[in-house]
Amino acid sequence: MDIEQDEPQGSLGMDTPGQILRRAREAKNFDLATVCTRTRVPVRHLEAIEKNDLSALPGPTYAVGFARAYARAVGIDETQIAQDMRAELERAGAAAPPRQEVYEPADPARVPPRWLAWTAIAAVVLVAGGYGIWRTQIMTPPTDAEVAAKPVASKPQAGGPAPVPAPTGPVVIKATGPVWLRIYEEDGNRLFEKEMAVGESFTVPTNARNPMILTGRPQAIEISVGGRVIPPLGDADRTISDVPVSAPALLGRSATPAPGAPAVVPTIAPTAAARRPGVQGSSTSGAPNAVSTEAPSAPSAAPDGATAQPD
Repeated sequence: MDIEQDEPQGSLGMDTPGQILRRAREAKNFDLATVCTRTRVPVRHLEAIEKNDLSALPGPTYAVGFARAYARAVGIDETQIAQDMRAELERAGAAAPPRQEVYEPADPARVPPRWLAWTAIAAVVLVAGGYGIWRTQIMTPPTDAEVAAKPVASKPQAGGPAPVPAPTGPVVIKATGPVWLRIYEEDGNRLFEKEMAVGESFTVPTNARNPMILTGRPQAIEISVGGRVIPPLGDADRTISDVPVSAPALLGRSATPAPGAPAVVPTIAPTAAARRPGVQGSSTSGAPNAVSTEAPSAPSAAPDGATAQPD
């Protein structure tokens, strides 16, 4: 029996892969748009596979990958469809891909997007650049200016005087007059609160957390640290509060002169002539001009105008 020469390909008692896929799609009531959503294969390529129009596909490798993804979406054997598609490609005269394709794209949906690849490349460049800058800074020796700018720690001179340690010891608050006061910690915890009588004292605990004082008569208390008296904490009859009374705070306060304290005037020793009372100099007019730093006994005037000797 003669066979018509214009019979379409795949009609010799054998269905094409596209016909098999189309029947499976129709059995699931899927349209091409649904298959496109599941496989991310363009609709035009799905139509080309169903019509067995292999020349409309990008290439043999993509044709096999698209057919495999199509088969997976409609739930049929994707391996058998891939083999049938290769056979159709061979009959169509296309270059048949090898049977064991290592890099065959099984599913275009699994191919990473282009922006992800560019992001990975940018991250690698940034990491490499940062590493290069770090290596450059580590391996580059310091310049003379940088070496000169570094502070040099001074070494203690051998045989020099040892530093005098600051006085330490308990903080003692003593009342020099009737006075009410409160000692409390920074969190408000009260350590002492009382109206103290003259001579009464209170020792601030050494483990107190930033102890402070509140009183209205700071002139009526005497504060000492290890026996060293601290200047008054405020003006007379002026309320003070939140004033630290720990040993470090008081010692730092004692280094600064108290407000209103009189200036210290150096004492000049009198000369030998000034220490002799009654010694006077004379000018051309006969007026006394000697100045003594000590208070000499006043000379008594004799009737004849002679200077009497001091008693």
